Amino acid sequence: MNIWSQLDALHAIAGLLVGIMVGLTGVGGGALMTPLLVLLFGVSPQTAVGTDLLFAASTKTAGSAVHGWRATVDWKIVGRLASGSIPAALLTVFTLHSLGKVGASTQETIMLVLGGMLILTALAVAFQRRLIAFGMRRKPMPPGRTTASTMLLGAILGVAVSITSVGAGAIGVTALLMLYPNLPVSRIVGTDIAHAVPLALVGGIGHWVIGDVDLVLLLNLLIGSIPGVIIGSLISSRAPDFLLRPALVIVLLLSGGKLLL
Repeated sequence: MNIWSQLDALHAIAGLLVGIMVGLTGVGGGALMTPLLVLLFGVSPQTAVGTDLLFAASTKTAGSAVHGWRATVDWKIVGRLASGSIPAALLTVFTLHSLGKVGASTQETIMLVLGGMLILTALAVAFQRRLIAFGMRRKPMPPGRTTASTMLLGAILGVAVSITSVGAGAIGVTALLMLYPNLPVSRIVGTDIAHAVPLALVGGIGHWVIGDVDLVLLLNLLIGSIPGVIIGSLISSRAPDFLLRPALVIVLLLSGGKLLL
């Protein structure tokens, strides 16, 4: 069947909206798209995670290009994160592959873990400013400890993202803001988006090998998300945070609660 005959405007619109949120906040690649695929479009959890990882890698490539052009990426921090996240992601995907065919109980477990990660992401977004203020009041870490903590953060994100596709956005940004309180928020967001590209790509390719990626669905999502993330990245400095943050928290809590119940 001709792939062009399978293009779907609804999936493209969903990709556009999520892409804009990713560009604006660094959040949404997994935290919004995966529950949308599961709850709204009826995609199985493991296919949603695998497809969303490649979706996030492609979408955030465009976003990181814009942030790189605007010099809002700290490549040294990206390297520290990746040194922990890439090995962790490879090990996690290998473990998932070793478990064999995913059964109903495993799908239910994925949904529960995904729901929990969404609730955790919502809390990270809701209390991000307080967490940042707490981090800034603390005595700065020695450089070596900051580097080790960044690598550990990367490893934790590598496991979480490979299983649920959620975590690299709000949780990663919040943790980085606490580890590097003197960096501007726009630079933290750009750094987080840049790091998400290799992490999501490694996880996505691993899920593709397992057979958990729907390529037609992926194409439909990317048609909307690529222009969306470019738009969001360009207007990120003008976005009304007092409107975006509560809306994002509500969506994440509702999605996480629905998956848990």
